Amino acid sequence: MQQVKLIEADEKLVFSLSGEIDSATSDDFYAQVSCAFEHDKKDVTFDCSALTFIDSTTLGTFVKILKKVKAEGYNMVLEHVRPNVKKLFDICALNTIMEIRV
Repeated sequence: MQQVKLIEADEKLVFSLSGEIDSATSDDFYAQVSCAFEHDKKDVTFDCSALTFIDSTTLGTFVKILKKVKAEGYNMVLEHVRPNVKKLFDICALNTIMEIRV
């Protein structure tokens, strides 16, 4: 089960991600983030400390969010990324186009 929760919206949009985000839930993940960003355009940060699993579909969703945020002149950061999740970003070289902090 995945959970996307907007935990801060003052200076930037901070989303807490938990559980698993995969092909079955990535559309909902994108919709929630996209809706919040369209309503209040700011830098976007994902707290991934409780995110336990993602798949290739979710990687694509992160890229889609990054493109949307960058097109509007804002930044996106993934923080507290677990090693097993970060490994997927590294394998696909996505760590070269987005900021990922462990």
